[in-house]
Amino acid sequence: MRRAASRTALGALLATGTLLVAALQTGTAGAATASSATGSAGAAGATPPAATAPSHTFSPADRSRAAAFWTAERMRRATPLDLLTVTPEATRERVPRGTPLTSGPTRPARSTSSKAASFPQPGGPWTDDGAVEYTVGRVFFTYQGRTASCSGDAVTSANKSTVLTAGHCVKLNGSWHTDWVFVPGYHDGQAPYGRWTASKTLSTPQWTASENINYDIGAAVVAPAGGNRLTDVVGGQGVAFNTGYNKPMYAFGYPAAAPYDGTKLIYCSGNTMKDPLFSTDHGMACNMTGGSSGGPWFTDFDESAGAGLQSSVNSFGYTFLPNRMFGPYFGDDAKNLYNEAQSS
Repeated sequence: MRRAASRTALGALLATGTLLVAALQTGTAGAATASSATGSAGAAGATPPAATAPSHTFSPADRSRAAAFWTAERMRRATPLDLLTVTPEATRERVPRGTPLTSGPTRPARSTSSKAASFPQPGGPWTDDGAVEYTVGRVFFTYQGRTASCSGDAVTSANKSTVLTAGHCVKLNGSWHTDWVFVPGYHDGQAPYGRWTASKTLSTPQWTASENINYDIGAAVVAPAGGNRLTDVVGGQGVAFNTGYNKPMYAFGYPAAAPYDGTKLIYCSGNTMKDPLFSTDHGMACNMTGGSSGGPWFTDFDESAGAGLQSSVNSFGYTFLPNRMFGPYFGDDAKNLYNEAQSS
C-alpha cells in the first residue's frame, strides 16, 4: 500500500507538468522556466559549431557605482534568489560533448594545509586553508531592485580576470544582474582580497535564451583592482571540460539559508552520479542551501593544496530529494563560454 501510494503521489506531481527545483537560493524573486536548448545537441562525441556566449557589459561608471554600493552592511544583508520551476520534458536531453580540455591551476605564494578533508562530506565548514580559501568567494549583485548573492570561483585564464559561477547568478527572468561584484575569501562582511567589479558577465546561449537548467553556467570578467589582476592576487583554480560522469568531486560555496548564514566557506565531497531524473547534470549528496549557487565543483582535487580542476557549479536541487545537489555537465558550450570569457 505504501509503494502504491508513493507511485500515485509521484504521478500526480509529474502530471502537473512542472517540478519545483530549488536554485539553492531563497527569497521573493519570480520563478524561471527552463525550455529546450537552442539548436541540436548532435551525436555523442561530435563537436557542434561554437555559439557565441551572450554577454552584458558594464561601463566604468557602472563599476564605480558597484564598488561604492557594496558596503559591509549591504553584503551581510544581501539575500539569495527564489526557486526555479523546471519542465521535465525540457531538461532530459543530450549535452554536446567534444574533446576534453584541461587547464591547470595557478597559485600565488599562499600557505597550504597539512590537514586532510573529510570524504565523503555531506556539508560542513572548510577549515583546511589552501588555494580554495582565496579563489572561492561570494558574488553580490542587484536583481529586480534588491540585493542578492551567489558564489563563484576565480579560475586560470588568459586575462587573469575570469570568474565562473551559475547562469542564474548573472541573468534571470530575462534580466542581467547589475552592481555585480566578486569578493574572494569573503568573511562576515569583510573583503580581505578586495571587491572585484565586473566589466562583463556572460552565460551560455541556452541559459540566456530559455533558462535551460542543463546549461546553468555563467562567467564574469572582472576589472583590475589597485592595478592588479584577480588571479595575480588570489591565484586561479584549474578547469576541465568533457571529462565524463561518476567521479569523486568536491563542491564549495557560501550558503546563506539555514542552517548556514553566508559567513563561512562550506564544502561537500563524495562520489557523483548522473542525474537519473530530468537533467543531464552531476548529482552529489550535499546539504548546501541558498546562496551557494555558482560555487565550484572540482575533480582531481588535492585536499592538502586546496586546488583542483573545476568541472561544474552548484546549480539546483529537487524539492522532493532533500540533501542532494546538482551541477551542470561542463561540455562544449561550457568550454566555449570559458574561452570567450578568458579572451575578453
